[in-house]
Amino acid sequence: MPDLSSYAAQLRGLADALEAQSEPNDDPFTPHPDTLEVINNRHTKRGQLNYAVPDQLQLQRRIRRYNADTDIAHGDIVALALDTWLRAKGYPPDLKPPKTEAP
Repeated sequence: MPDLSSYAAQLRGLADALEAQSEPNDDPFTPHPDTLEVINNRHTKRGQLNYAVPDQLQLQRRIRRYNADTDIAHGDIVALALDTWLRAKGYPPDLKPPKTEAP
């Protein structure tokens, strides 16, 4: 019988890493706490995200309506939605703080 203990250890490590990424929640659309911290930080550097999307999905209109109902900025709506979806698909961001240079 082959020794599979190294594979078991790798699987345990992977399971621990996945568990550390996000706490399970009843609502799968609840933003990750790290994401909320980034979005709520007014000093967060922002970049433009431009992609052609199907007009039939009426994404711009729906974002404007959601903004009117919640007062969440358009860019934050897009960031929250994309981050939640990408995390669910297994693509979390690398949110390590930037290294500061010593004087």
